[in-house]
Amino acid sequence: MTTTVIARKWHTTAEVAQMLGYGLSKTKMLVLTGDIRSVKDGRNRRILPRWVDEYVKRLAREAEAEWSA
Repeated sequence: MTTTVIARKWHTTAEVAQMLGYGLSKTKMLVLTGDIRSVKDGRNRRILPRWVDEYVKRLAREAEAEWSA
């Protein structure tokens, strides 16, 4: 019998806050302002891993542009 492990598809706002080293309220604000994309799933917000990556890449690009100016 083969066991298949399903990779996580979504993260909660709290998990994203922990991954980024942010507080929960800051992460919720980033989600509400659209800086980090999310979808509403019932009463909860869910965030795709690639959306977290997009946010980090955008911040890095902005920082690099700021430093090169």
